[in-house]
Amino acid sequence: MRKFQVTVNGNTYEVEVEELQGGQAAAPVAAPVTAAPAPSAPAAPKAAPQKAATPAPAAVPAGATKVTSPMPGTILEIKVNIGDSVKLGDTIAILEAMKMENEIVATADGKIASINTSKGASVNTGDLIATIG
Repeated sequence: MRKFQVTVNGNTYEVEVEELQGGQAAAPVAAPVTAAPAPSAPAAPKAAPQKAATPAPAAVPAGATKVTSPMPGTILEIKVNIGDSVKLGDTIAILEAMKMENEIVATADGKIASINTSKGASVNTGDLIATIG
């Protein structure tokens, strides 16, 4: 057995390698040798997340302000309920996009007239999140 130190992607591993003579092991190994864990292969790309069931889109009341998604992502949390009063800049929902949590904020003062998404739902740019009446 020969020991080697191998560095892969900045991680150093100590490995033991058995030399073969003519395709056969030189000597039988009495006990299994525990080597440092080998780095796993890169994870296969995840399948696209399934779109969670979203509430039926409510009709947008006349004069209501739409709050839309600025980018594609997943809704992690809805911070308001229908009928809640909000002020300009209040957080309505948390959107995860590219491993970052983004606050979706009220774009006007008023009451939440509708919530058009749910926790865990995938949204695209421009999708309606809520309306403020």
